[in-house]
Amino acid sequence: MSAAPPVPLSPPDDIQQLSGLADAVTSLRAQVAQRIVGQSEVVDGVLIAILAGGHALLIGVPGLAKTLLVSTIAEALALTFNRVQFTPDLMPGDITGTEIVEEDPATGRRGFRFVQGPIFANVVLADEINRTPPKTQAALLQAMQEHKVTAAGTTYSLPNPFFVLATQNPIEQEGTYPLPEAQLDRFMFELRVGYPSRSEEEAIVEQTTGTREVRMSPVIDAARLLGLQALVRRIPVSRGLIRSAVSLTRMTRPADAEAPPFIREYVEWGAGPRASQYLVLGAKARAAIDGRPLADLEDVRAVAMSVLRHRVVTNFAAEAADRTSEDLVRELVNGKGWFTDR
Repeated sequence: MSAAPPVPLSPPDDIQQLSGLADAVTSLRAQVAQRIVGQSEVVDGVLIAILAGGHALLIGVPGLAKTLLVSTIAEALALTFNRVQFTPDLMPGDITGTEIVEEDPATGRRGFRFVQGPIFANVVLADEINRTPPKTQAALLQAMQEHKVTAAGTTYSLPNPFFVLATQNPIEQEGTYPLPEAQLDRFMFELRVGYPSRSEEEAIVEQTTGTREVRMSPVIDAARLLGLQALVRRIPVSRGLIRSAVSLTRMTRPADAEAPPFIREYVEWGAGPRASQYLVLGAKARAAIDGRPLADLEDVRAVAMSVLRHRVVTNFAAEAADRTSEDLVRELVNGKGWFTDR
């Protein structure tokens, strides 16, 4: 039996809620800015992913406050937060939890009791996720897709809402394990964290070398966030926007008739249907944080790089020509062959 379609927005109540969502996001940005200087695009990317119910992968060199950014957003959202430092010796049970033998003091009988791991939180920071072997990385697969964990034959539900925000160092090679495509596909966004500008770096140094202490004021709790997520899904989109999102995704696949010549030449595998879903959801969430009741093609264009670049697998010809997946996706998004108003 198929799920019922979301109820469309019905003004004026929903328009008022959208306005409230935009005001809440403005307050969130202000709270985060007390600790994080700059990185506004990354902050907005994380907020869009959270409002769309997706996960995000943050890639940047050490020292750019990726961990602090995630913990600050979790604190400003009044959500439970756990950080897991991924290392080569980390085991799956260190993330999901494990069963321990426990003795009943009254009867002396022994039994098993499941002890929840750090994944049982609203926001889980998987720090340096590529530093642990695939066996442990795979412990996140069920959690990210189904929001559940299975241990010793028993399935446990994770808190709702639930997000995995992972960090990765792009310059480290030794002792790292690249995430498999199936794992990457579960991340809605891949967000690139760059160096701050000179003025931003001066502000960072000034703020962090003194006695200034920042206290966060939570803006949104878990219950309200779930309501805002439902509101985002109810934002309408045109048939043309859906067709455009699907066309853009299909154009990344070298075997597809819509793929341009440079995709056929340099791409081994393109993005799957989950990319089309995230393009539309991301467009809806971006419109919502601006207080707009309708998503448009510019919203799709704005989230396209973050949705597609980690889903496009390049071939040897691309490596020989020094063409990265990001280069190819940018050329594709900037072209005119994927969008339609019909």
